[in-house]
Amino acid sequence: MTRIVYLNGDYLPAEEAKVSIFDRAFLMGDGVYEVTSVLGGRLIDFAGHVRRLERSLAELGMEMPMPAAELEAVHREIVAQNAIVEGGVYLQITRGVADRDFLMPEGLTPTVVLFGMHMTLVDSPKAATGMSVGLAEDQRWGRRDIKTVQLLYPSMAKTAAKKAGFDDAWLVEDGVVTEGTSNNAYIVTKDGRIVTRQLSNDILHGITRAAVLRLAGEAQMQVEERPFTVEEAKEAAEAFITSATTFVMPVVSIDGTDLGDGKPGPVAKRLREIYIEESGALA
Repeated sequence: MTRIVYLNGDYLPAEEAKVSIFDRAFLMGDGVYEVTSVLGGRLIDFAGHVRRLERSLAELGMEMPMPAAELEAVHREIVAQNAIVEGGVYLQITRGVADRDFLMPEGLTPTVVLFGMHMTLVDSPKAATGMSVGLAEDQRWGRRDIKTVQLLYPSMAKTAAKKAGFDDAWLVEDGVVTEGTSNNAYIVTKDGRIVTRQLSNDILHGITRAAVLRLAGEAQMQVEERPFTVEEAKEAAEAFITSATTFVMPVVSIDGTDLGDGKPGPVAKRLREIYIEESGALA
């Protein structure tokens, strides 16, 4: 089946879609993105992704290229034309095409790209076994709350973690965990409290994070939004991450230290269950 992508108003076979070498994203990393998960052929929490997209664009002085309803229709068309039942839709918006200049030009026509991905989300093998994370110094820029395409350091950290035998890396700044390379990070204390870093410029404002914390509150779980140290993480009863494509994923080992019995803990497993239940109901 030919993969169909969206580029600036047209639906095209992927091999026919071309972007200028003068696009600001190519030259300057001047663009933002979102990934919306798909279950049962339907978009999950699209409204949340649009809100974050609008915020990211505003922080970079860019405007939405089309109304939210029209953007949703494009997402649905990508799902339909690529027959995606389970997976995701990637959206990227750049400032547009201009001669290379550090000064951000005004009045450009944004470049808008969407493509679909077939992925196994619900029955991920790591959900049953749990994942391991290494630790890496957080060397990213200071506006991690903007979901830009500037992903070189997270890519470096994830690749280094894989080479070291871990599934991923948690990023550390001044002795405390900020987040994962492409996900939000959580620990569960021995008395059952869920701890995750509070929202700020230091972390991405995860859409799945917001949904999971809401569900945790509805399930009468205690949540603390505050920084946690590496030492606190290694002594935790359990840990997990959240993202649009992993949902809630248990972490069973941190930098070689097993948590609990080295298996996914009950809090992470229950949150994953109720998140999938709600997402399936919404789908």
